[in-house]
Amino acid sequence: MATIRAKFRCASITDHAMSSAKRVTFAPIYDTTIPEDQRYATATPSGELWMSVDNPAVAFELGEYYYLDFTPITDSPAA
Repeated sequence: MATIRAKFRCASITDHAMSSAKRVTFAPIYDTTIPEDQRYATATPSGELWMSVDNPAVAFELGEYYYLDFTPITDSPAA
């Protein structure tokens, strides 16, 4: 299986109440005029990706666009 690249926009950044971590939420982006976007979606994608980030060296910008690459791991030990 090949790598699948999707495009996401940083939709929100929220401080955690009990730690220095931030919850970063991303929304999928799709533009029918961009062939790159057509590689992962045939219509407007829906969904949400969020993660807690507790590393000051990792800084996402609200409203900015990011690639998310899904690459299969073929040499990972069985869980």
